[in-house]
Amino acid sequence: MSDSLTSVPDVLPAGIARREAIKRVGVLLGGVAFVGGSSLLSACSGDRPPPPDAPTAKPIGDFSVDDQRFLDEVADTILPTTAKSPGAKAAATGPFMALMVTDTYTPEDRTIFRTGLRSIDDACRSMHSTGFMQATAEQRLALLETLDKEQYEYQRSKTREEPTHYFRMMKELAMLGFFTSEIGYTQAMRYKETPGEYQPCVPYVKGETSWASHA
Repeated sequence: MSDSLTSVPDVLPAGIARREAIKRVGVLLGGVAFVGGSSLLSACSGDRPPPPDAPTAKPIGDFSVDDQRFLDEVADTILPTTAKSPGAKAAATGPFMALMVTDTYTPEDRTIFRTGLRSIDDACRSMHSTGFMQATAEQRLALLETLDKEQYEYQRSKTREEPTHYFRMMKELAMLGFFTSEIGYTQAMRYKETPGEYQPCVPYVKGETSWASHA
């Protein structure tokens, strides 16, 4: 996980509490309500779309397969592969993001989100003289760190009536998509299927991953 940006087979395992996962991601993001609201709870319960390079990949709403690839790379920059787990791209987070925007966002928020794809590419060309998909991992990270600071300042000062920053939306969905995936639950966090043995006291080792909760 990129600490500077984060200061989920692709169907959830049985028994995982999606509501708890959404709550935990909300805490990581500072406790702010997600764009899409309660609709995310029901939308997360269905099967996840395939990775954009899969033979069965297809457009999702207004998002082409190439758009889903783009979102995969954005999410993977936020949540890259580490020694402990694969990154967001391995969990097909890009298609998940496209599905959530299509199924749960208002038309106004969908427009902001989709315009954000072009804004990221334009900002990358301005900063690095190359498109986001052609940029190096270091260039992508530098860009998204800049956008994260921008969205933070915007969110802190905006009025209730003003829309959410597009990168805030992307960051929310990237984290939600990863941490509600099988990879996020079983590798980035620790997960044991119920029933399990009763352990009233478990030693904590500093730096170890948190436990994924059950339904």
